[in-house]
Amino acid sequence: MAEVKIERLRGLDQETLERLIEIYMRGYEGMREYGGEGESYAKRYLRWCWNKAKDGFFVAKVGDEIAGFIVCDSDWYSKYEEKVVGAVHEFVVDKKYQGHGIGRKLMEKCLEYLADKGSIELWVGEKNEGAIRFYEDYGFRRVGQSGIWVRMVKDVRKDDKGS
Repeated sequence: MAEVKIERLRGLDQETLERLIEIYMRGYEGMREYGGEGESYAKRYLRWCWNKAKDGFFVAKVGDEIAGFIVCDSDWYSKYEEKVVGAVHEFVVDKKYQGHGIGRKLMEKCLEYLADKGSIELWVGEKNEGAIRFYEDYGFRRVGQSGIWVRMVKDVRKDDKGS
């Protein structure tokens, strides 16, 4: 496999949006309850992510192809913590690229980006056990649940490298 590069998404043109939707939809195959509302939902959601967190929207590229992405928000108001924290809104690696360390590179970039936030929160589907273990490996801990969603939080310090 070619070298993997992590970079900030520079723009959300139609071609890029279609590739991100494709990755998103493929990522939720077999777990439709967490992201299977369809392509029109994915398009609206990814546009919302872009508008909310442009500076923290990172893509992994293998050659010229986007292989995955993570959306890291440095200005998220957590109603649970009643303060602004970092947040991961979306995180997907294309199934054909999974198992090559791309998710780790994306997460490390996100943690570096949000290193000064004090804490980072994310929500993950309760049945997505692989993702839950992945997040736990990075120091996220389960702190609550709402319906089918598990809330996980990681305390961060500027010198924290992720694990």
